Amino acid sequence: MTASVLVRQGELRTEQRPVPTPGPGEVLVRITSVGVCGSDTHYFAEGRIGSFIVDSPLVLGHEPAGVIASLGAGVSDRSVGQRVSLEPGIPDPLSEQSLAGCYNLDPGVRFFATPPIDGVFCEYAIHPAAFCHPVPDSISDDGAAMLEPLSVALAARSAGKIQIGDAVLVAGAGPIGLLISKVAQLAGATVTLSDVRAERLAVAEKYGATHTFTATDPPPVVPEFDVFIDASGAERAILSGLERLAPRGRAVLVGMGADTVALPVPLLQGRELSITGTFRYANTWPTAIALAASGQVDLDGLVTSVHGLDDVQSALLAGSNLGALKAMVHP
Repeated sequence: MTASVLVRQGELRTEQRPVPTPGPGEVLVRITSVGVCGSDTHYFAEGRIGSFIVDSPLVLGHEPAGVIASLGAGVSDRSVGQRVSLEPGIPDPLSEQSLAGCYNLDPGVRFFATPPIDGVFCEYAIHPAAFCHPVPDSISDDGAAMLEPLSVALAARSAGKIQIGDAVLVAGAGPIGLLISKVAQLAGATVTLSDVRAERLAVAEKYGATHTFTATDPPPVVPEFDVFIDASGAERAILSGLERLAPRGRAVLVGMGADTVALPVPLLQGRELSITGTFRYANTWPTAIALAASGQVDLDGLVTSVHGLDDVQSALLAGSNLGALKAMVHP
């Protein structure tokens, strides 16, 4: 099979590799679509994210969908030819965090495209059958791949405890921010969306936002929000969002960017603000599938470019293009 491999920082090449064989409880999946995430771009450009360092060749890509090509021993609840969305993290099922229901926090989780685990910018991959979620034909291949970022949005909504009547501010109008906006609106909230790139706000209404503003041109009257969700990772956006929270407001940090932020302690204390982070997701795929299949969330509308395995570098850099949202790789 063909795979796109990050051989070192800033350098990709296509390679021929053996098609893997599924073991007990696993399936072999022919990959049909993979979404490009900002983490893929970061690994390509910087060679690392925090403590995760690319020190040997690595296949990027962790937002895959595909078709089951063969079954490993003991797999009876999946079938060859079945379309699936792959949940990319494999936890230890007996770890303390997994047993507590938050398997995303298992420190030993093996996650696609997180060194040293290969991702799925390739033609085939093996994966546990339990983490290959069947999808109906009403969801496209690209939509099935983007159930992963939709899961990020659902985890953020849960962390923010968003409910009917909440006023929510979302910073960052990339795919994650737009999906957070949409699932917050579906929960009954009114949503304001901000971004430094005005053209990204053009689709904000379609994704649940009733108000928008550019980060360089904030509204003259600072409103008070019940919930602030940062999908930008920018310190300036985080601090600005905290300032806009009402007393006892809730902040959720989703975007990855600044390693440290100088928090305004008097503001946090004076308004009794709560801040939490999110790390991926757990138990979100059934809800994500239902939202996409019912048409309540338009995932295909986020796709702005499609690339092959010989064009992964362009896919990784597509986010800087005017109006770009989601680049997809079709192996």
